[in-house]
Amino acid sequence: MSLTVTDAALAGRVVLRQGRERPFVGRHPWVFSGAIHRVEGEVRDGDEVEVVTSEGRFVARGLYNSLSQIRVRLYSWEPGQPLDDAFFRRRLEAAVELRRALGLVHGSRSACRLVFSEGDGVSGLIVDRYGDWLSVQLTSLALARRREPLLDALQDLLAPRGVYLRTEKGIGEEEGLRATDGLLRGEEPEELITIDEDGILYAVDPRTGQKTGFFLDQRENRRRVAAYARGRRVADVFCYTGGFTIPLLREGAAAVVAVDVSAPALELARRNLEANGLDDGRTELVASDAFRWLEARVEAGDAFDMIVLDPPRFARSSRGVPQAIRGYAGLNELAVRCLAPGGILVTCSCTGRVSREAFVSVLAAVEERTGRRVRILESRGQAPDHPVSPTCPETAYLKCLVCLVE
Repeated sequence: MSLTVTDAALAGRVVLRQGRERPFVGRHPWVFSGAIHRVEGEVRDGDEVEVVTSEGRFVARGLYNSLSQIRVRLYSWEPGQPLDDAFFRRRLEAAVELRRALGLVHGSRSACRLVFSEGDGVSGLIVDRYGDWLSVQLTSLALARRREPLLDALQDLLAPRGVYLRTEKGIGEEEGLRATDGLLRGEEPEELITIDEDGILYAVDPRTGQKTGFFLDQRENRRRVAAYARGRRVADVFCYTGGFTIPLLREGAAAVVAVDVSAPALELARRNLEANGLDDGRTELVASDAFRWLEARVEAGDAFDMIVLDPPRFARSSRGVPQAIRGYAGLNELAVRCLAPGGILVTCSCTGRVSREAFVSVLAAVEERTGRRVRILESRGQAPDHPVSPTCPETAYLKCLVCLVE
């Protein structure tokens, strides 16, 4: 069937292979190259296309990129709905209104994720707010080419003092997107921006900090996990700038050993301890590779009452999942061997390609190898400003398991 373009917004049509339409009819937003039979029309990277079944039935509208394994990112399942500036402005308005309804957009020291890519129906765009500044990540070539209207909408909605671009490692290879970190609008952000989370002050580095400067997705988990800390000797492994360490201390941890490979992160953790009046001698900051540090603790026969594991992402694609599973297994086995009987293990995974079921199976294998009984007390996820789309399971990327180890 040949293409007849009747919509000026459309550059062409993407025809799916026979029988491959089900995920996309079900509103999964990523059309991978293997699902595509052919592309009709003179379609260039970043263009708007219509996706149809092998019989020519409409499925959705999206933006095309021949340089990515995600050939089409889908945004609308309404026939005739152009993906114009007004469309994306409405999506951004809805995202910001949700955060306002959650009570997360208030004052010059609040921080939250304002736009969560697929979770807000804007695949390829992440926007975090740190006080009066916005930090933007563009992980889609097509949206990067629509950057200015998106920034106009954010400016109108939030009137930030400045907007700063943060790039994600590997995005050039994945999307063919060439970009560098830097100021996009307004004033340069302060070297360190102070945010207030539950009455705790954190200094955030918006230019060079991990992700966009802070792990906003762990907000609710930091609050909940701290409730287990009273009177316990804790190891906070992959502590970064003290996101878990400080609530643990505030809730009465007897002592915390905070471990991270990054000396600058530990220096910021030290500053955060001071800012909150918690530099009281209960915390030891250790610059070390987490695996090596845990191995040394096992060899020394050291035992903690509680261990928090919050490692970075272990795999970017499905090809890396087996190695990620092995990494999680080794890490959690070392932690279990370092816990006293009746200890609490808080273990996290932000690797979206590793399912919650697979992550739980890691603990089952650890129990078998160590002979220690592990019981999951709480199975938690990300904060609500990182909403999960049921049609895109990958948005439920964060797993946080609170476990009792006997």
